[in-house]
Parts: sequence; structure tokens; C-alpha cells
Amino acid sequence: MSDALTPEQEAMKAAYIRARGYWKPWTEGLLRLSPDFLNTYASYAGHPAAHGPLSPVMCELIYVALDGSATHLFESGLRLHMGIALERGATPAQVMEVLQLATAQGLDGVARGVEILAEELVAEGQEIPERLDEAQQALKAQYEARFGDWPRFCDQMLRLDPAYFARMLELLTCRAVGEGLDEKSRILISLALAACFTELDAEATRLQIRRALRIGASREEILQVLQMTAHLGVHACSVGMPALMDAMAARR
Repeated sequence: MSDALTPEQEAMKAAYIRARGYWKPWTEGLLRLSPDFLNTYASYAGHPAAHGPLSPVMCELIYVALDGSATHLFESGLRLHMGIALERGATPAQVMEVLQLATAQGLDGVARGVEILAEELVAEGQEIPERLDEAQQALKAQYEARFGDWPRFCDQMLRLDPAYFARMLELLTCRAVGEGLDEKSRILISLALAACFTELDAEATRLQIRRALRIGASREEILQVLQMTAHLGVHACSVGMPALMDAMAARR
């Protein structure tokens, strides 16, 4: 595909770069093979950033979280958005905290599994300790002081394996050294990780929305995060378009 772009295609390319800050082989392929789709995607994907309240830096940090998530692991996007985030003023400590939040995402599977385990143990007639000892009460108090709530899975985990709960709490409260994220940013990024279709954990999504509302996040901020999670779908084109272009070249 070495033919020169038409003036209309050049204008579309320039508009995309202004809006998104990059141009890649897959966008070049779409421009040549399906310009209407590229234009439609640019409008669709650009709507949240154009109309939502989140800062450009925050948008890039959300993309870093989504691309770095173990449910997605899209390295080229991770590197791209990490670089843009730093260019736009994010600190290394903020990026590091995003990666830490993505690491803690693994606990969502533990949470759902522990809830099921507790239900099945009760169904089998096995007892789960009802009273918390002094050490367990102290751990519960630490969690509530930090997060302001007490999810069901935390209560179950604390009763079933208090030593693991203590390690989990250490992971959730560990902060990067330096100028890191504020609390609202941490919650909104955690919301993106929970709500993204590559994870789609309804309980974790509800928990993070409640936390966001409790600390004063607006409905517009929360809605923008939810809208941004859909953007990972375009990675079908990010991976597929170069493959299609290679396949077309091989047939010549």
C-alpha cells in the first residue's frame, strides 16, 4: 500500500493525530482500506475525552491500566500510552501506582471464589468462625479506616484465612514512592479495571462506583471511565490490520 494518500485521507490522518496523539500501521491500514470506519471510530472513541471531565493525563493513565491488565496485556498500547502519560505530565510514581492497582486486580478472582466457597461450606454444614479475635478485629478496623467499607468477601476471607487477609491488606495499601495518585484517581482507575469487558466483575464494579460516589466523584467522571473501557475493542484492528496487510502483500 504505497500509493499516495488523497487530500481527504491526509486531512483524516491529520485530524486523527491531533485528537489521539499518534499514528500507527493499523490506522494507516484502516485509512486505506476502510476510511469510513476509521473516521467513525475516531468520533466514537474521541467522544468521552471531548465531552467528559477527566484530564488528558488521567485518560492516559486509565489506558495504561487497561493495556497493562493481566486480562488484556497489550504491550504496544501499554508502551504508547505510558509514553504519552509521561509527556503530558504524569509522574513515574503515578504510572507505578497504576501498575500496582493492575496487579491488585488479581484479587477479584479470589474475592468471587471465596464468596462461593463460603456459601458451599455452609451448604455442606461446615462452620465458619463467627467471632473475630482481637487480631482479626484490628485488621478489620485497618481496612475500614482505609477504605470506608467492609465488603462481604473481606469478612469471609478474614474468617477463613486471617494471615492471607493481612498480606492482602498490605498489598492494597502499598503506595509508590514519590508523587503518586490521589484517592479519586486510584478509585477511578480501579473502576476501569473492574468494569472493562476483559474482566467485567460486576461486584467489584459496584464497589468502586460506590467508593467513587462517596468521595465526591461526579456521575460524568464515572460515566467517562465506563465509556473508555470499551476502547480496548479496537485492538482487534490494532492486531488484525497489520496481519491483513501482510496477508494481502503475500498474495501479490
